[in-house]
Amino acid sequence: MAEILERPTLDILDHTPPARRPIDEQLGLPTNQPRVAVLIPCHNEEAAIGKVVSDFHDALPDAIVYVYDNNSTDGTILQARAAGAVVRRERLQGKGHVVRRMFADIDADLYVLVDGDDTYDAAAAPGMLAMMAQRQLDMVSAARYGAAKEAYRPGHRFGNVFLTALVAHVFGDGITDLLSGYRVFSRRFVKSFPALSSGFETETEFTIHALALHMPVQEVRAQYRNRAPGTASKLNTVIDGLRILRAIVTLVQQERPLQVFSFAAACLLATGIALGIPVVMTFLGTGLVPRLPTALLSTGLVLLAFLSLTAGLILDAVSRGRKENKRLAYLAIPPLDTPA
Repeated sequence: MAEILERPTLDILDHTPPARRPIDEQLGLPTNQPRVAVLIPCHNEEAAIGKVVSDFHDALPDAIVYVYDNNSTDGTILQARAAGAVVRRERLQGKGHVVRRMFADIDADLYVLVDGDDTYDAAAAPGMLAMMAQRQLDMVSAARYGAAKEAYRPGHRFGNVFLTALVAHVFGDGITDLLSGYRVFSRRFVKSFPALSSGFETETEFTIHALALHMPVQEVRAQYRNRAPGTASKLNTVIDGLRILRAIVTLVQQERPLQVFSFAAACLLATGIALGIPVVMTFLGTGLVPRLPTALLSTGLVLLAFLSLTAGLILDAVSRGRKENKRLAYLAIPPLDTPA
């Protein structure tokens, strides 16, 4: 299958270059059903990737399974090919880079994104796809349950709960498992997703992109199990947790600048007034300003407060324009046609 993709022949009656034609047409598969692509980013998953590919072939026999290898040093590529996956490589290290490449390369109607460590149940995919098609959703996310300690360590669990609550507070409810690696996307979502992250913060970017644009999303419960023997988690609780938190703060600043700068303005104004009141009271009583540095500091803080508020108003207008452009890019992609 991989060789057919790499060396397609040009149909004399069809002048569209083979690389631009849908993958199911190149392989001679039926085209009357929505095209489903299973996307598996992986790094050093030799012990698990073969089973993951086979499970998704069994659960979704009409789907094409893609494995994007991210600089593995073991036999991940060989195992994935032996199981029947279309294998490609991404040299830039990091899950976000792999997701960006997959979303740009693969042309399908529905996309299943799943980790290659065999912790997610492939049997849940048909139900998630059916829900997306029937309800015209743009993202269905699998909320993990039944996780053993080895698969979902307490530090990961606490960080997920904290970060999910933070995102829900700013952007609204809808997702309870922010860091789930098992999701189904519509073509509309995939082809309008900016994919700016480089690492594990890409899951956060998925959720905020959907919530900020008010896309129809749904969450289902899916079993989460221990990793396959011989594999290890690539997620570092502290380092990656801080990166995800930084990504959330950056996205909040970009999507909600007025709230961020208004909060900063309120803090600066309150501090400036608190420092300035004693100076003003002394001046009213004696006509003197004995604490000139405090008076200057108070004045400066009040001015900074108004500058912060002004910056928030300007950036809010810019953010609204960016959101309108992203919404237009999203609407420019036709929705999935479902049979009556």
